[in-house]
Amino acid sequence: MMLIPHDLLEAETLDNLLEDFVTREGTDNGDDTPLDVRVERARHALKRGEAVIVFDPESQQCQLMLKSEVPKEWLQG
Repeated sequence: MMLIPHDLLEAETLDNLLEDFVTREGTDNGDDTPLDVRVERARHALKRGEAVIVFDPESQQCQLMLKSEVPKEWLQG
């Protein structure tokens, strides 16, 4: 697993990643908050350091995780 610094991504790439994440099945939990608001919440969580982008090279998938849920060894280095 690799952590991807959000500030190194192109703006459009980050927008697409956040939109993909907040629209994945199971992420809305019945929340009818508008898409743009959910994307901004995720963006702010990244900026505040509360969330991180994790890339799995094996599956070639990115996901957004709460920093508190990331194994400590992933954060070192």
